Amino acid sequence: MQQDKVAVGPWDASSKVPRVTLAFWIVKILATTLGETGGDALSMTLQLGYAVSSLIFLAFFCVTLAGQITSKRYHPVFYWAVVVATTTVGTTTSDYMDRTLGLGYVKSSIMLFCTVLAVLVAWHYSMGKIGFDCITTKKNEIFYWVTILVSNTLGTALGDFVATSTGLGFERGALVFAGLIALVAAAHYLTSLPDSVLFWSAYILTRPLGATLGDTLTKPHTEGGLALGRITSSLVIAVAMIVLIALTSRRERIQEPAAHISREL
Repeated sequence: MQQDKVAVGPWDASSKVPRVTLAFWIVKILATTLGETGGDALSMTLQLGYAVSSLIFLAFFCVTLAGQITSKRYHPVFYWAVVVATTTVGTTTSDYMDRTLGLGYVKSSIMLFCTVLAVLVAWHYSMGKIGFDCITTKKNEIFYWVTILVSNTLGTALGDFVATSTGLGFERGALVFAGLIALVAAAHYLTSLPDSVLFWSAYILTRPLGATLGDTLTKPHTEGGLALGRITSSLVIAVAMIVLIALTSRRERIQEPAAHISREL
């Protein structure tokens, strides 16, 4: 899956995915945290169970994905709705595998990690490279979202394993994943590793970071959490996401004409 590292040029307006910027990663972490709190709110707070919640979120994922795929260009509402859908269905699906099916965090993490690798290998074999910053074809887009769906499911299991099975707790678990993401960011600037490898490594790690952050917010004090409430936390995170996406989209709409003019000159 090696490919030459290339300089990232001007963003392609025909791409179905957003620019990979600092704001992108902040929104992604918020989305993964929302996936944890929202998934738990449905399965635990509303007591619908993991199986029913997974089916509900899977339906939500299918609807949002249909809107994203039929769209002719990148639309922030469609894109981030699908991301949130993958994190919520990933949360409940992982919990169903770990707890209802009794696989446990280790077995499910290994299975899901192998699945992510298999999808990436199939993507590279089918398309010649693994994309992340410029997705313009249906086939690339399908691989893109399948990778995200499986990686977000993996992230839930991995986050629970580090926070619970190792005894680190949610706060220290979050610090572990934040540190790993910092190492990936450093590798981007200090090594010649392919950008696609670094992007998907960071993308996978943001999910367990969000999972541990979500549990830190909502778990009771006896379990090391802040006991803020799943529904309230989900609403606050969703509002923060919407505001940041709106501000980022507005700034990009202002900057794009100026960038276009400068390229012409």
